[in-house]
Amino acid sequence: MTSFLEERFPSGVAFGALGGPERRTDVVLLASGGEARNARWADSRRRYDASTGIRSLKDLRAVLELFEKARGRLYGFRFRDPFDHSTRSDGATPSAFDQQIGSGDGNTDRFQVIKTYGADVATYDRQIRLLDPASLKVAVDGTEQSLGTDVSHDPETGELVFAAAPPEGAQVTAGFLFDVPVRFDTDRLEVSLTHFEAGDIPSIPLIEIRI
Repeated sequence: MTSFLEERFPSGVAFGALGGPERRTDVVLLASGGEARNARWADSRRRYDASTGIRSLKDLRAVLELFEKARGRLYGFRFRDPFDHSTRSDGATPSAFDQQIGSGDGNTDRFQVIKTYGADVATYDRQIRLLDPASLKVAVDGTEQSLGTDVSHDPETGELVFAAAPPEGAQVTAGFLFDVPVRFDTDRLEVSLTHFEAGDIPSIPLIEIRI
């Protein structure tokens, strides 16, 4: 991740951001009046406008500092999505049993970290590359594992790495907080002072990137 800064977008500004997932779907109207639909993207891509999160001159300066450090659109960084950043949807602390990651076969000792949306046949598995290591909890068949001894997280691949491969049929589960890898989607920020100790940036566009 040579073009990525291991730094998080100012959390106070992120909390007030607008945005969310985007998908790309071709829709063709048929002569019968029906539709033919085709998904052009296998995965969603998130876009945000963080300008609505600016509350003070301190916020504005923090964004400007990161913008300069990231050289505009050049470098990516972490963004904590205020709407979707945990394996829990109820606001509780993540547990080791929140999310099924995979099933053991006695040989595989690496499992990609994912978050699953939906249920039954309509599920969507989203790969999570930037989890918060301090929040990570892992279990195998209902038994919580010791981080650093039984299992570790590889930040380069986003995988859980087990010291010993989980036995065949064993359910691997995990809970965690996570960030979205993003970059600025502009090479220019327009800044103004609205009044004493307060400023404004009309737009702070951010877009999700692959790392």
